Amino acid sequence: MRSYRIENFTGPDGLRLHEEASPQPGPLEVVIRLRASSLNFRDGMIMNGHFGSRISPGIVPLSDGAGEVTAVGARVTRCKPGDRVMPIFHQHWIGGSRPRGLMLGLGGDTDGTLRDYIMVKEDGITPIPDHLSFEEAAALPCAAVTAWCGLVQQFPLLPGETVVTQGTGGVSIFALQFAKLFGARVISTTSSDEKAEKLRALGADAVVNYKATPDWDQEVMKLTDGMGADVIVEVGGAGTLGKSFKCAHAETRIAIIGLLAGASGGEGFDFMSWLARTYRAGVGSRDHFEQMNRAISYHKLRPVVDRVFGFDEAREAIAHFTAQKHVGKVVISHD
Repeated sequence: MRSYRIENFTGPDGLRLHEEASPQPGPLEVVIRLRASSLNFRDGMIMNGHFGSRISPGIVPLSDGAGEVTAVGARVTRCKPGDRVMPIFHQHWIGGSRPRGLMLGLGGDTDGTLRDYIMVKEDGITPIPDHLSFEEAAALPCAAVTAWCGLVQQFPLLPGETVVTQGTGGVSIFALQFAKLFGARVISTTSSDEKAEKLRALGADAVVNYKATPDWDQEVMKLTDGMGADVIVEVGGAGTLGKSFKCAHAETRIAIIGLLAGASGGEGFDFMSWLARTYRAGVGSRDHFEQMNRAISYHKLRPVVDRVFGFDEAREAIAHFTAQKHVGKVVISHD
């Protein structure tokens, strides 16, 4: 089988294509022929060495993938050959509270999905919604589950509430789509008028161009008649968190997810900022994944795929993704 491994942490140039033996399942294991994988912000950080010694050279990158089962162990009962499935991000988190000491997941501390075949425990998979292609399904395991958990894991999202999303990456686009399923009002921020039009087409009720309007928090306050947002899906990190607090009210839920705008620096917080409810929102369990998939199946929601690259174009896909010109998910087809 073909597999890409990180030979050195120099971005896409550090990837090397290998030919390896296909895995053979043990009694409780499942082999999946991966048909597509997708990129997340974390993958670029890993390939550029931002995780330091936590990631060892030689790892197969990427956490997200989708394909069909080709072989199962003798004691497997959750699937059969031919089933369309996705491996879950955290292979050992099936349900319940987030385990302490949770590892980095596929493509982090264990080999990921940028290869033809992957072998996982039968508990570490979930079915693909019937209406989705492999390329669409490959968009779900990390970004979609993270957005879902950011909106509903800690507190229920109610119809009529106002949600703020930041940018046009995978988590933010899924947050927009899911928020509209719940009947929420969505205010999105972005860097260009072209992306703003795409966000409106996906259902955003208002869009603020933060290049033209750097004080986007003030615009959010105007759009909410001075009340502030009810939920903020915070993917920017230190570079945006100060502004998120400035457009929050005492009961606002701020789901802190990413570091797209940097891990340090940014503006100071308003003295009332402690009133907002902040919480970490990361990739959830298999139970969260399956809850989300039921909603996706019921509403026939389709992930937004920006572009699909071929397997031999993996380096080009990563370069396109890290240029941050995409809207939605960047996918690599394995066919």
